[in-house]
Amino acid sequence: MKIGVVYPQTEYSSDPQAVIDYAQTVEELGYTHVLAYDHVLGANPDRPGGWNGPYTYKHPFMEPFILFSFMAPVTRNLEFATGVIILPQRQTALAAKQAATLDVLCSGRLRLGVGLGWNQVEYESLGQDFHTRGRRIEEQVRLMRELWTKPLVTFDGRWNRIPDAGLNPLPAQRPIPIWFGGTVNEALKRAARLGDGWMTNFRKPDDARPAIDLIHRYLDDFDRDPKEFGIEARILYGDGDPKTWEQTLQGWESLGVEVFSINTMSSGFTTAKEHLKALEKFSKEMGILKKVAKV
Repeated sequence: MKIGVVYPQTEYSSDPQAVIDYAQTVEELGYTHVLAYDHVLGANPDRPGGWNGPYTYKHPFMEPFILFSFMAPVTRNLEFATGVIILPQRQTALAAKQAATLDVLCSGRLRLGVGLGWNQVEYESLGQDFHTRGRRIEEQVRLMRELWTKPLVTFDGRWNRIPDAGLNPLPAQRPIPIWFGGTVNEALKRAARLGDGWMTNFRKPDDARPAIDLIHRYLDDFDRDPKEFGIEARILYGDGDPKTWEQTLQGWESLGVEVFSINTMSSGFTTAKEHLKALEKFSKEMGILKKVAKV
């Protein structure tokens, strides 16, 4: 079992020392990893034509590759997971380079979660096509794995071309594990076909059961061993009730889920100290150190 934390991007201090305190405290409390969301730009909801989404330009987001590079040297064993990098709005070779560099600097503690995203404004601002993102991410993943495992790559795809070139240094992990996000049928099928795991954003285990059953069916279709495919669920801190946490955790475990991240956002916290106190309570009440030690 692995139990990590969701970095509270939109509610946490941007002070560098506060970020260091967060990473070191999380590790000391026994959590195995920290997961961070990704958004490059936030849109103005009052823009011409209107706009609707859960985040705006008023919500702060640290860039995950840089955030984790900052956390890596102040921790020893804490793993880092992007949850998820919106890959199709990024240049493939550059994203592969950033991930490889981070993996070297953190000694192979990176798990790369990728997904399509929902923010068309972000795609437009970064010069990428929002409507082809599903097809492009499949080509991107294939290319990135080649770049992470070969000194030289020649690749001539529909959207990417590498004319006999390579990354240096290569990552510590060859290749870096890639986990997919997404909940629609095509996303689940893509995860089962191409991914090392799936990151679900369903809040309740019962809601996720049909998707998990479908993923296992797809894994069977692609002749893949489900024991070699991971699933990560997120647990909401909510009102801080340990009984609710325990019930939720047991529900996920009954579905075969063994990787979790506790999310302290949207729980009414207004300071960095409150988020850390909440993680301390969760760790103590749920016996994180004991649960993780069983791995």
